[in-house]
Amino acid sequence: MASPNTKIIGLIAGNGQFPFLFARAARDQGYSIVAAGVVGDTSPLLYFSVDKFQYFKVGELKRLFGYFRTHAVNQVIMAGQVDQDNLFNPAVRLDEEFQALSDALRDRKADTIFAAVADRLGKEGMTLMDSTFLLKKYLAPRGTLTKRGPTEGELKDIEFGLTIAKLVGGIDIGQTVVVKEKAIVAIEAMEGTDQAIDRGGRIARQGAVIIKTSKPAQDNRFDVPVIGPKTIQTMAKVKAACLAIEAGKTLIIDREKTVSLANQAGICLLAA
Repeated sequence: MASPNTKIIGLIAGNGQFPFLFARAARDQGYSIVAAGVVGDTSPLLYFSVDKFQYFKVGELKRLFGYFRTHAVNQVIMAGQVDQDNLFNPAVRLDEEFQALSDALRDRKADTIFAAVADRLGKEGMTLMDSTFLLKKYLAPRGTLTKRGPTEGELKDIEFGLTIAKLVGGIDIGQTVVVKEKAIVAIEAMEGTDQAIDRGGRIARQGAVIIKTSKPAQDNRFDVPVIGPKTIQTMAKVKAACLAIEAGKTLIIDREKTVSLANQAGICLLAA
């Protein structure tokens, strides 16, 4: 058990590198990290980056609350995505806590579900924090981050795509759109950014422009825009040309490697 003076934070960890990024930053700032992994999503390697680690199945909300209470957690952050296919997986069993929460939802949009979980955490005496509160230095700086800047045509696609992305985000569909020559070739929905890029890039054949933005009413407690090396690798695979993100609102996982991979592939990366 941590000492009374130890800063403790609970981490609900999904997939990808975001949980690792948060864990490193939290440890650097003196936090003890009590992590809850999601079976089928969270890397088991996270165990070595946190102080406590335990897996939970999707739908085990009551057990999760008990775990955090046992370890004196009163601040929680969410980092990393959870496979939304679980919404339609008949094998997923919701406990009574999660079932009651689910029954009260007005819809099954990501923000609706996460906001309901945040409210339920609050009733348990736990505050769901802004997931970037220890990560400000990892937010994208404004400007062109790669050696290559955008072409005139790419700038036109970015301007066009930003409007579409904000409209889509405003109704909580997704954060990413794929554009080519002012044609919308893909919009991210439940499948996630990488699959939307893959799908749109294959339709465009080559030269697609990717725009990823925060939502107009972005709740930084969950679903913060994140890019990283895997984003660039997916773009390179489908010969996409340019990625535009929002400065100060998008987390970049391993910026040095992300920019290096983009330069190697001739991809333009800019934050507007």
